[in-house]
Amino acid sequence: METDIWIWHFARETLTRLTFDPANDTRQAWTPDGLQVAFASDRDGVLSTFWKAADGTGAVERLIESANASLPLTFSPDGTQLVFLELHPETGRDLRVRSMDADGASGPLLVTEFNETSAEISPDGRWLAYQTDASGQEEIYVRPFPNVEQGQWLISRGGGTKPLWGPDGRELFYLSLGGQLTAVPIEADGSFTFGNPEVVFEQTYFTGSPVRGHNYDISPDGKRFLMIKEGDPGGETEPTQLILVQNWFEELKRLVPTDN
Repeated sequence: METDIWIWHFARETLTRLTFDPANDTRQAWTPDGLQVAFASDRDGVLSTFWKAADGTGAVERLIESANASLPLTFSPDGTQLVFLELHPETGRDLRVRSMDADGASGPLLVTEFNETSAEISPDGRWLAYQTDASGQEEIYVRPFPNVEQGQWLISRGGGTKPLWGPDGRELFYLSLGGQLTAVPIEADGSFTFGNPEVVFEQTYFTGSPVRGHNYDISPDGKRFLMIKEGDPGGETEPTQLILVQNWFEELKRLVPTDN
């Protein structure tokens, strides 16, 4: 089945198709300046990472040259590095990083006997949140970026998937194993400290694949969430909907108090 990347324009309330290849295009990641969209595609046989100008101009360019499958995950805030997922036949799901300079060099970031995925770099570029099954179930961890061996903190409790930083870097969101959106307060001006996880929404939304990054998002001003609502599996279903959750910040402050 052919899949493509589409862009929703909030101001115009229209969808624009970005990719047209008969292959499967999936798992997109915006560059920080919003000018390019990276995505995974099997158009060259193996699933690999490409990008294209967000306005639809120009040609599609392949970013990762590897015999192993790859998926784009997150760009550093300055746009100089891309963290991507590589599916390795011996080590499973690994995190690697590609320089966005002209040489396009890439190297290992987190390569272990366990599966690492769903990486997200913090807004200040200093921290990497990611998902791993090292404990026997999926959990959310944070490490320094790019020097990932200089520390490690377990953020989730009882499992978690799909981490997402708040725009100011003072909250880290993830989905509990039950699908509830959960928030953790973060203090990282000096050393890295964090508070207790608190459920933001009891209602669950569409979660999709547990390994391909988050499929929900937060607006740049931190005032709205974008979620996907599933239809009723027991009866007639409505088309998949995009849900904007507004006016959540005061409730979040009540649930996750901070000293700031």
